[in-house]
Amino acid sequence: MEEYIVRDGKSLRLGYTTGSCAAAAAKAACRMLLTGVKTETISILPPKGIPLELEVLEIAMGKNAVRCAIRKDGGDDPDITNGTLVFAEVSRTDTPGIFIDGGLGVGRVTKRGLDQPVGNAAINSVPRRMIRENLEEVCTVLDYHGGLKVLISVPEGESLAKKTFNPRLGIVGGISILGTTGIVEPMSEKALLDTIRVELRQRKENGARYVLLTPGNYGSEFIRTQIGIDPALAVQASNFIGDTIDMCKEMGFRGALLIGHIGKLVKIAGGMMNTHSKYGDCRMEILAAHAGAAGVAPAVLEEILGCVACDDVLRILGEHGGYETTMERVTRRVHEHLQHRSDEMEIGAILFSKEYGLLGRTPNAETLLHKILEE
Repeated sequence: MEEYIVRDGKSLRLGYTTGSCAAAAAKAACRMLLTGVKTETISILPPKGIPLELEVLEIAMGKNAVRCAIRKDGGDDPDITNGTLVFAEVSRTDTPGIFIDGGLGVGRVTKRGLDQPVGNAAINSVPRRMIRENLEEVCTVLDYHGGLKVLISVPEGESLAKKTFNPRLGIVGGISILGTTGIVEPMSEKALLDTIRVELRQRKENGARYVLLTPGNYGSEFIRTQIGIDPALAVQASNFIGDTIDMCKEMGFRGALLIGHIGKLVKIAGGMMNTHSKYGDCRMEILAAHAGAAGVAPAVLEEILGCVACDDVLRILGEHGGYETTMERVTRRVHEHLQHRSDEMEIGAILFSKEYGLLGRTPNAETLLHKILEE
């Protein structure tokens, strides 16, 4: 498609979701099944309101079933499903109605708290509605009143799923058919926030009252090697610390423990609740300020301000003094900002460095970790 969006001064091409692919393939297969006429292009109108005219591929027409595919195009978004074929097979049934299921390469839900109940194919609500509405449109035009079965499959889905969050979420055997608007917006923060919300909701619906959070892979590795628990227990909040805390409050969690690398969490000590570098990089200024309050000499502070990595600061503090007091101050300040964001929800943090290990923990960190592990 040739629609664009501007982000950070760059013009980026929009794409369309696996949900749009599934709906378009199903509509094309349905039309061919009911008319017996080959369809080489198909048009749909996703919820976003941007019309799509898509090429129909891999057509296999039979008397009682038709199968075809649409190739996923993620636009300029770095999407692992880009270029993947999404197939739909549509067949007549004796029972009236439209029945939708997933086949090869479409995941199956095994845990509660997801968009679909346990046992269902991981075809989310909006794609299901898109499939149903497009088939109903064809049936109305062609005056067909019988039943239809739709089987969505993605031959590459099982291998692609290993690169997604699906294994963490308890979706087995393939990818999910996703999309709330039908359109892929490159670099979409909303997609990341939606993933965080899904993980939190899943834990909540499985009875968790306390939740473990970490920004990303560094935190997951520390959780595995230094704490000795499965990192899959933690929800990865990426840079969205504040938004994740807000979701935890909204869902009624009693408490949360954030475990993160000093390079991310030191920004929280400065009140930054989105730690992405595009919003600022105040790491050295914050560390220098707390080191100065701890009595570190001005010449050393000047050296700290010239650092590019937090581990360099830790090395300097270790050599010149003020290491422990600075880390105590930073950890306390992190806690204060987290408490301010979390309101009544109990919250704590553990800060670490890959080179220097544990740097600080809030007074309630061990208690929160114990409550998380008890559940």
